[in-house]
Amino acid sequence: MTKTLEAPALPGLDCGVCGYRTCSDLSARLDERPDLLRRCIHLSPERARPTTEAPACAGCGPEGAARVAASLGSEEATANDKDIDERWRDSLGRPFDFFLEHFPEDPGPREIILPHNPLLTRELDVQVGDILIGRPLGMSCGCPITHCGVAVEVDARTGVIVWCVTGPLGPRAKGFKDLGYYIAEGYEGLITESRLSLHIGMRYYFQPRLCMLQWRHSGLINFINNTPEGARVRLEGLWIG
Repeated sequence: MTKTLEAPALPGLDCGVCGYRTCSDLSARLDERPDLLRRCIHLSPERARPTTEAPACAGCGPEGAARVAASLGSEEATANDKDIDERWRDSLGRPFDFFLEHFPEDPGPREIILPHNPLLTRELDVQVGDILIGRPLGMSCGCPITHCGVAVEVDARTGVIVWCVTGPLGPRAKGFKDLGYYIAEGYEGLITESRLSLHIGMRYYFQPRLCMLQWRHSGLINFINNTPEGARVRLEGLWIG
């Protein structure tokens, strides 16, 4: 008889790598498909661990985040921010200022990108609706995760593309155009929760709600439109960490 795996076994990061939007969605399938648990990279014994004794899953609750921050000597673990609620810390224990949600009308977070070879936009004949993959390299982010998404705006003259990052299922099922390395020029999204007031011209730490790594980012807000659903913002000058 197959043993049923319960929801608490999952890390709760909602990273999407398993192919499901949330850990709850995956959990709901485990009764009939317990083998699906193997898709969770955060529970895999082969997953790379830090050289410290920090837990493999840095997002496994307040204690895990605190141990990671302490073991890495994080400046954010000092007395200056020790009272920051754990919900405002990323998976490495670092504090951030707000969550960045995607617009309700979009299938995922909106990212403004430029291929390292801008001519690829024309050479690949990128069109609105195309499924794309690529990785943000270097100063623009340096994210280790290959991003996948759907193009929503394309400027063939400059090579700039605006896409909605949607995860790996679309490329796996329908094919894709590969941009290779690209520069992440900016994010556009919705802020419904923030622990600080928002001002144009100020740099903030933020966490994209659907970030697979649950890492904080940094960006300068250069546009705010307050709406009933939240503040619509554009962030440029992006960093990770």
